[in-house]
Amino acid sequence: MNVKPLSDRVVIKPAEAEDKVLGGIIIPDSAKEKPQKGEVVAVGPGKASDTGEVVAMSVKVGDTVLYGKYSGTEVAIDTEDYLIVRESDILAIV
Repeated sequence: MNVKPLSDRVVIKPAEAEDKVLGGIIIPDSAKEKPQKGEVVAVGPGKASDTGEVVAMSVKVGDTVLYGKYSGTEVAIDTEDYLIVRESDILAIV
């Protein structure tokens, strides 16, 4: 993948949606919820502060993260689906 995000943006490969719930019920494709977990595949350099310094990112490539349900922009790159979000949209590192 040849994508380099700018500023405080992060490219995430979303995890696959679950096919089955704990009780063993199989969920059809039309009823699956969007995943809220994924792997970081690219990270921007960081956001510039008011003084002009670049604030380093707290996530790195390879981290598994949780993000908001409706966060970011979905893009398709080389037939793969990715999500581009701001670092502030990431809720936690798992």
